[in-house]
Amino acid sequence: MVSPRLLFFFLALLIFTGNTVAQPDDFVHRECLDKGSYASNSTYEANLNYLLSSLTSNSEIDYGFYNSSHGQNSDSVYAIGLCRGDVNTDTCRSCLHNATSLLPQRCPNQKEAIGWYDGCMLRYSNRSIFGIMETAPSSIILNPNNVSTTYVDQYNDDLWTLFKSLTSQAAAGGSLRKFAANKTTVAQSKPLYAFVQCTPDLSEQLCRDCLLGTLFQDFPRCCDGKEGVRVFKPSCSIRFEVFNFLSSTPDASMPSSPLAPPASPPPSSNNTTTTTTTGRKRNTSRKIIIIVVPTVVLMLVVISICIYIKSRKPRKKVESNFVDQIRSMESLQFDFGTIRVATDNFSEANKLGEGGFGAVYKGILSNGQVIAVKRLSTESRQGDLEFKNEVLLVAKLQHRNLVRLLGFCLEMESNERLLVYEFVQNASLDQFLFDPIRGADLDWETRYKIIGGIARGMLYLHEDSRLRIIHRDLKASNILLDGKMDPKISDFGTARMFLSDDQTRENASRVVGTP
Repeated sequence: MVSPRLLFFFLALLIFTGNTVAQPDDFVHRECLDKGSYASNSTYEANLNYLLSSLTSNSEIDYGFYNSSHGQNSDSVYAIGLCRGDVNTDTCRSCLHNATSLLPQRCPNQKEAIGWYDGCMLRYSNRSIFGIMETAPSSIILNPNNVSTTYVDQYNDDLWTLFKSLTSQAAAGGSLRKFAANKTTVAQSKPLYAFVQCTPDLSEQLCRDCLLGTLFQDFPRCCDGKEGVRVFKPSCSIRFEVFNFLSSTPDASMPSSPLAPPASPPPSSNNTTTTTTTGRKRNTSRKIIIIVVPTVVLMLVVISICIYIKSRKPRKKVESNFVDQIRSMESLQFDFGTIRVATDNFSEANKLGEGGFGAVYKGILSNGQVIAVKRLSTESRQGDLEFKNEVLLVAKLQHRNLVRLLGFCLEMESNERLLVYEFVQNASLDQFLFDPIRGADLDWETRYKIIGGIARGMLYLHEDSRLRIIHRDLKASNILLDGKMDPKISDFGTARMFLSDDQTRENASRVVGTP
């Protein structure tokens, strides 16, 4: 007969281990980056071994983020260890301990490597990796099961709503933890569990950019209708499943970043017994009040001053990671030399027109495809915003009444920014409306077709597209007409995407459009 004490021990063991994340013998995914190698028994190897062995040695860290460096000059090593925000401290350290032992074995003599378990990530490099948003290398692991096609649109909408909320929560987290998880119910009453996480050394904006870049760029290409997806990147990660994979079930509003616990007082170095009297308690309380109240008041005054000063400063429009976001869309990039040849070195003979942001040229690629190339002004700062909007938004929009973006070119040395579109034969609507000769081609049947096409395109932007978008500069010169006089809405440089939970309104920080 099993003794009660032994039975209690096994039950306690089961309860204790029930909510931990088990670590497999190998990584879920790893990358050994070809960024240089080190020799065996070298100073770099010694620094790497020391850094990895001491990475989790700080027992005061209980929020799952470890970053440290060791060595000097070319022998410097930098490392980051990050645990998933829902795992406990013991599981976190165990996961990172396994990773620090295994990753150098899987990537022998490589100066830079990264590995992911379900519960933690470890990366190290011979260059500084702190506070920098990096999205490569990455790994996407799909759940093989699909949602029923009948419900896939509703499922994707529910998923998008959940991730918008989680992204805002995680990005707003502090320097200790940028993590958010939640549970919701989606189409067919399926439960859905999800989390998003960034390395806490990122700024709020960089964290948001990393997560939204994953949702906008990776998800549409791989993940429509999937019951589960895991995305691992150096600076952020995302996962959702229709089963509970989290170590603790999140509440309806799971906090994204718990406050750092107050530091524990150091243990007494002697065995003196302290006797506390009522008078001492009162004196202690009075001292606490005298110290805390002025401190809180001072903090409130400082915060109020900072908010006032910040509200008077003009907001910066161009984000620091602009180039990284654009360059990540490699499949759409054109070589500058290819476009220069296609447009005959941007000759005046091929010039179709010129707008506020730059000139538009006709070109012919080597395969015979006719294109229209918008060459943005190198002097216009607004051109940066238009370029980013066009690439990050229009490339993801597919509708027969929207102009199709074929690609782009970003040449940093000469500050050239080119947008490559399908060539639309009949130019813009204004050239028919305000030309008495060409206007004769606009009979009422054609006008009705143009009106209907514009309405369908706008309906797609406002209601049918997963990215809810307002154009903000709809006018005749931005309506292009193809060979069959079908309209195509163009020029999304000032377009605005809805990011708030309320999909019916959005705040704008500047006046845009044509009066």
